[in-house]
Amino acid sequence: MPANSWPEDDYYKELDQLNSLLSDQLADEEESVVEVDPMSLPSRFQGRRRKAALVLTVVWSGTIALHLASWGSIFILGLTTLLGFHALVVVFARPRRYSKEMQGDFPYVSVLVAAKNEEAVISKLVKNLCSLEYPDGQYEVWIIDDNSTDNTPQLLAELAQEYDQLKVLRRSPQASGGKSGALNQVLPLTKGDIVAVFDADAQVVPDLLLQVAPLFQRQKVGAVQVRKAISNAKENVWTQGQMAEMALDTWFQQQRVSIGGIGELRGNGQFVRRTALESFGGWNEETITDDLDMTLRLHLDKWDIECTFYPAVQEEGVTNAIALWHQRSRWAEGGYQRYLDYWDLILKNRLGVRKTWDMLIFMFTMYILPTAAVPDILMAVARHRLPMLGPVTTLSVSMSVVGMFAGLKRIRQDKEFNISTSFVLLLQTLRGSLYMLHWLVVMSATTARMSVRPKRLKWIKTVHSGSGD
Repeated sequence: MPANSWPEDDYYKELDQLNSLLSDQLADEEESVVEVDPMSLPSRFQGRRRKAALVLTVVWSGTIALHLASWGSIFILGLTTLLGFHALVVVFARPRRYSKEMQGDFPYVSVLVAAKNEEAVISKLVKNLCSLEYPDGQYEVWIIDDNSTDNTPQLLAELAQEYDQLKVLRRSPQASGGKSGALNQVLPLTKGDIVAVFDADAQVVPDLLLQVAPLFQRQKVGAVQVRKAISNAKENVWTQGQMAEMALDTWFQQQRVSIGGIGELRGNGQFVRRTALESFGGWNEETITDDLDMTLRLHLDKWDIECTFYPAVQEEGVTNAIALWHQRSRWAEGGYQRYLDYWDLILKNRLGVRKTWDMLIFMFTMYILPTAAVPDILMAVARHRLPMLGPVTTLSVSMSVVGMFAGLKRIRQDKEFNISTSFVLLLQTLRGSLYMLHWLVVMSATTARMSVRPKRLKWIKTVHSGSGD
């Protein structure tokens, strides 16, 4: 099969400014404020480079200061101990139990897919999504063709004649906003109580909707994310690593949710309650990772996000190092952007104590620690000593290893667990842990680049080849 590529000259649209986003939360909290005109508010998404530069300066100077201070080692040991207690709470937390029985009528579901030049996978996708087991007339499938230049429009026209629940929206060449813009454009045309979003390479089990819909019976649930599984996991070392990574990610999400922390959306296989989605104006067109941005906005709006191992959504993993680097750099930048965009709301504890604490720890381990590793190593070499952040880095890596093993084991929960399977899981965990080291380089490089280089918002898509089981 042809390897995935990373085209930057054809697959993007410049994004227009989002006029209304969290307008109620951006307003001054004084009692005298009655209403806010969103158009008059300064954009929350301006000045990202300056904010990133400030954070980079603080992290680097702080790390250097720890090497020079006599109490630096004691501070790191204390921090490691604190994070260690939190890690134990996460590891031994019991995942939430969900009701699998629907009380009352099933909600109407609108399934959305933004597609651009997806001729290799669009037919398989539509046939899969239009054949789901769900009460008759209770779900619809919308494919938003974002001005494709290949055979995608022709294939969709033929498929629309075959499947009654399939609806197609063709965007004009002048349409902006990328994937977020496409989803925002189709949203007023849909009628689902639950809005599901999938990528064009998605493949799901027939009873997916029947399993997910009952999770919304708890009124605080604003969204549900199903586990992402790699359909071409057996192809090479990169796809095998992504398989283990997705197991680790879902395990962490479930454990974080179980202790009152934050569950996160992952784009493909996400389900959002319509009332929650409309409460903050839909998808943000000023971010390169709409799922991570929506994650934070849902929690700021006091909604919960549930994450499940089963059912899962199958997707293609990227198959070479260059494609992986570009994809993960985009993910890292989008994840980092949300802290820069909503930092004041996070510090004001809009999320609540548990979620704020969880969010800050996640930010430290995923973004601050890799960024601090560069000056830490340089100072260690200059002063002929071990890296100062060694204890907390060891804890972070250990948590990743434990979580990956637990996640891989949870995927196999319906299979017999013996010495043979334990050995296989250990090998997968070792291989996956080595693969995960790329995040240290991606994170540190991305945070540094965001500080010195202005980012032009683009929708850059990963090419799908239609491979996988």
